[in-house]
Amino acid sequence: MPIHIVDHPLVQDALLRLRDAQTAPPEFRSAARRISLLLAAEALRDVPSMAATVTTPLGAADGRAVSGDVVVVPVLRAGLGMLDAVLELLPAARVGHIGLRRDESTAVASTYYANLPTGLAESHVVMIDPMLATGGSAVAAIDLIKAAGVKTLRMICIVAAPEGVALVERHHPDVVVYTPVVDRHLNAYKYIVPGLGDFGDRLYGTM
Repeated sequence: MPIHIVDHPLVQDALLRLRDAQTAPPEFRSAARRISLLLAAEALRDVPSMAATVTTPLGAADGRAVSGDVVVVPVLRAGLGMLDAVLELLPAARVGHIGLRRDESTAVASTYYANLPTGLAESHVVMIDPMLATGGSAVAAIDLIKAAGVKTLRMICIVAAPEGVALVERHHPDVVVYTPVVDRHLNAYKYIVPGLGDFGDRLYGTM
């Protein structure tokens, strides 16, 4: 299964705040930042690193420094709500963007924008999109990223549906999805149940 459930208590606490219909946009943004930081730390647990030495005020100290090229790719627009948190962990990461528009009647995703950094063959790429619902957008975005030569790719989402997980597994079994929860199902409008509503609308107050 391309799924890694992140069951940390702090992740689950932030998820509960995001689910609550009474959570206003400012608190929603704060919870989104907290959960994104924690999910990114888990997804980047095996990021390439190398031995390094620095000089403290009292002498030399050995440690490890991130050595690989990390690229973060938010899926617009909702993925932007997770980007700053990931960049807080990895300020030197490069950033690409993918814009997908989903047909509300067919749930088929079409690309309206794609801008990825060059030289991705050896990069460690993390795709961020809060909701993995039908999986159509995720598969389309992964197709674009892999077409750019990416070999190491994982996805971070905040809520997933079994239908989306199954579609990603069918098309891209090598891509691991990091999420705190796989909810029950999709409703007739392709929304995750119980989910948390429209992430972008709640994040930006456009409901």
